[in-house]
Amino acid sequence: MLLDKSDHAILSILQTDGRISNVDLAERVSLSESACLRRVRALEQSGLIKGYAAQVDQQMLGLPVNVFVNITLEHQDLADLSAFEETVQNIPEVMECYLMTGEHDYLLRVVVADVNDFERIHQNFLTRLPGVDRVNSSFALRTVRKTNQLPIS
Repeated sequence: MLLDKSDHAILSILQTDGRISNVDLAERVSLSESACLRRVRALEQSGLIKGYAAQVDQQMLGLPVNVFVNITLEHQDLADLSAFEETVQNIPEVMECYLMTGEHDYLLRVVVADVNDFERIHQNFLTRLPGVDRVNSSFALRTVRKTNQLPIS
């Protein structure tokens, strides 16, 4: 999908305010309401806009701690990778999971209430994931920057 200046403006605004009315969005990007709505629908239908979601405050919800977990598998064949990836989907505290290059096979971001909560996740889930050889965890002391807004030029 080819994007023009108006599409970029729409995406930038929707990343910061997904609940903006079409009337306000159209005004901010200098389009008619119908043209703006057509563009938004086209962006949604193309899959560029994947959806809309509320950003919930992690701390207020009682999950203030971010733990970054490096996982190394015993073997890196397709069956082991698939089994791991399928199983990790079922751990609600795992917010992100990336297949990595380098020393470790996966990097996970896990949210927990405290150290005891992480110990529960570690013992009951992480060490029981298929094919796990090593688990190395690092606790984040403070979040310096976190954004879900992609740079749109």
